[in-house]
Amino acid sequence: MNAFQKTGEKMTNYRWTICAMLFFATTVNYLDRQVLSLTWDEFIKPEFHWDESHYGTITSVFSIVYAICMLFAGRFVDWMGTKKGFLWAIGVWSAGACLHAVCGIVTEAQVGLHSAAELAGATGDVVVTIATISMYCFLAARCILALGEAGNFPAAIKVTAEYFPKKDRAYATSIFNAGASIGALIAPLSIPILAKMFGWEMAFIVIGGLGFIWMGFWIFMYDAPSKSKHVNQAELDYIEQDNREAGSAPMTDEKDEKRMKFWQCFSYKQTWAFVFGKFMTDGVWWFFLFWTPSYLNTQFGIKTSDPLGMALIFTLYAVTMLSIYGGKLPTIFINRTGMNPYAARMKAMLIFAFFPLVVLLAQPLGTVSPWFPVILIGIGGAAHQSWSANIFSTVGDMFPRTAIASITGIGGMAGGVGSMILQKVAGNLFVYASGTTMIDGKEVEMTKELLEQGAQFVHPAMTFMGFEGKPAGYFVIFCVCAVAYLLGWVIMKALVPKYKPIVLE
Repeated sequence: MNAFQKTGEKMTNYRWTICAMLFFATTVNYLDRQVLSLTWDEFIKPEFHWDESHYGTITSVFSIVYAICMLFAGRFVDWMGTKKGFLWAIGVWSAGACLHAVCGIVTEAQVGLHSAAELAGATGDVVVTIATISMYCFLAARCILALGEAGNFPAAIKVTAEYFPKKDRAYATSIFNAGASIGALIAPLSIPILAKMFGWEMAFIVIGGLGFIWMGFWIFMYDAPSKSKHVNQAELDYIEQDNREAGSAPMTDEKDEKRMKFWQCFSYKQTWAFVFGKFMTDGVWWFFLFWTPSYLNTQFGIKTSDPLGMALIFTLYAVTMLSIYGGKLPTIFINRTGMNPYAARMKAMLIFAFFPLVVLLAQPLGTVSPWFPVILIGIGGAAHQSWSANIFSTVGDMFPRTAIASITGIGGMAGGVGSMILQKVAGNLFVYASGTTMIDGKEVEMTKELLEQGAQFVHPAMTFMGFEGKPAGYFVIFCVCAVAYLLGWVIMKALVPKYKPIVLE
């Protein structure tokens, strides 16, 4: 019988309230991240004369800045403490989200024009100037967003390790991580409507302002479990059961625990297993997040502000909500077989690694209906979120809690680097796949309209597996996304074949 059962006291469940706060933070995080992807193709692209390479550059720079910031965000959260660290993170990213709204004003001032209509109607060389200046404005806002958003997952994983025993962490992580899907689910139902009714700038301001509301609740609701007036002794004993069952003393205050030096983190195979698992797979989710709206418009002519476009994006992320059960699977393995947490998570992750293979069928079945690729991408997204909940939980399994945010940040950096590479390659590939033609002595992207007008290719459109142009480019990227998880799992298993928690001497 566990200590928490012996007290006879009815256990509080405040840990799930904290989990709900993490869920809402992650929802806001992904809403802020989605505003650009749902507005650029229909609203921003015509105003600033962008093509896929401009958007690819913005998303890839966001990814690499996010990656670099993740390296230090985890250390920052470990240093500042969970409460203050989380407040700083969401405050910075909310400010960055709102700053996107002034990019148009700055661009107008720089090129000497006075309205969005004048920007959109510009011709000649000024078009290049508008596209370049506006891109750098968005890059600046995007970098501030990345700086703040980098703190979300290190802080959330640290809170989960503080408030949940190991057997429950993957499930708790899958619940708050579902905020990513909910954010992506709400986004197509709100952002295009806001942009269409009030302008794309207002979409960034309204969505960005939600983070400041969350901060107000966090200030009053969060405290470490041992200090929280909402956590009774029975719940505290339940949270600390891993220490008690191992014969250890109850958890001490974190500031009194031995800390792992930052560069010492890189000396463990467990760190590199987490790093490679994130590097191989994070870019897949970000690709689906950033490019699916453009994919639907490019391949099917469906805009995100159209009812069908909103329905398709909503369906995609509704399917990803299946991931909430992904975090429960290791708990089932542990309860039924008694296997250790790491082995249970790796077994679950192997199962999830096979599901993204269905994305290979997205393009072939897309010739029948756009619903097929959307549902298949949704299944791949659900598999990613299930994988993500478990890979994050391996950090708490193997590292002392004083190092959890730091290791999470290092892995997040690797995931950001992988995403940066995939985003940049994808953007350039789609432009290359379209082919080019010559207009006024300059090579420009071959569009459907130019082709219908009789323009001739200078560089022919790419072909792949029976598809031509941008659809061929998407097929190539889908193939990469489909196999990424199996490759990531093999590398992780090779580096850490068995459960081996790290104990600081």
